Amino acid sequence: MRRIMLLNPKGGCGKTTITTSLASYFASRKCSTAIIDHDAQGSSTRWLDVRPEAYPHIHGIPAYRNPKGVTRSWHLRIPRETECAIVDTPAGLKGPELADLVRKADIILIPVLPSHIDFDAVRGLMDELNALRPVREGEARVGLIANRVRVNTRIYRELDGFARELGTRFITRLRDSQNYIRAAELGLGIYELKGANTRPDRQQWARLLAWLDGKEYSPVTRRTASPVQLPIGLSAQAKG
Repeated sequence: MRRIMLLNPKGGCGKTTITTSLASYFASRKCSTAIIDHDAQGSSTRWLDVRPEAYPHIHGIPAYRNPKGVTRSWHLRIPRETECAIVDTPAGLKGPELADLVRKADIILIPVLPSHIDFDAVRGLMDELNALRPVREGEARVGLIANRVRVNTRIYRELDGFARELGTRFITRLRDSQNYIRAAELGLGIYELKGANTRPDRQQWARLLAWLDGKEYSPVTRRTASPVQLPIGLSAQAKG
C-alpha cells in the first residue's frame, strides 16, 4: 500500500482539494483507495458523505474523531485490500505528531499558495522535514505543488525563485479555477467533472500524476496511457 500525505502548516492552501481529486482519480482507475482524514474540520469526510454512489467507492477514515467504545487502532484500521491511502492533515502539524505521520508516508505533497506568507510557512516546514530521517534519507519523496495560481501576477513570477531557494522545483501549477469548487460540492474529483472547460485542469494534473509515477511528464504518453493503468508504481514495495 502506498501512502500519499498532503502537508502544509497553514490552513486554506488546498490540501483537501488535492486529497479528494487524487483519491477519486485512483479509485476511477480501479485502485482500491482510502482517505485518512486527520483534519478536525472534516472537509474530506464531508466530501465523502456527498459523493454519489454511482461513482467508484472510496473508503473514509475520520482519524480526527475519537469514538467511544473502540480502540484507536481499530478506529484507524485500513481495509486490507487498500492499494493507495491519501492522508489529509490539519494545519499546524508539528513535533512528534508530524514525525509519526512522516514515518508512515511514501510521498509528501506540499500545496503552496503564491504569497510571501505561504513561502515563509513552507520554508519552516521544509526545515522540519529535512531533519526527519525518512525525508533526509530519501525514504519519503517530497514534492511542491503551486496551487490556485494566477498567471501574469508578480508573485507568480517569484514561484520558480522560491523553489530554487529550497533546492527543488514545483511539480505542477494548478490554476485558480471554479471547477474545484464545483467538484467539491458534488463529491467529485477534477477528473470526474464533465465538460471541455476542465481540460486545462486535467493537463496540469497530468504533470503531478507523471511525477507520482516517477516519470517525466509527456503529453503524448499521458494521452495514450491505458485508462486502467495504476499510477505511482503500485506494484513496487511500499510502506504498510
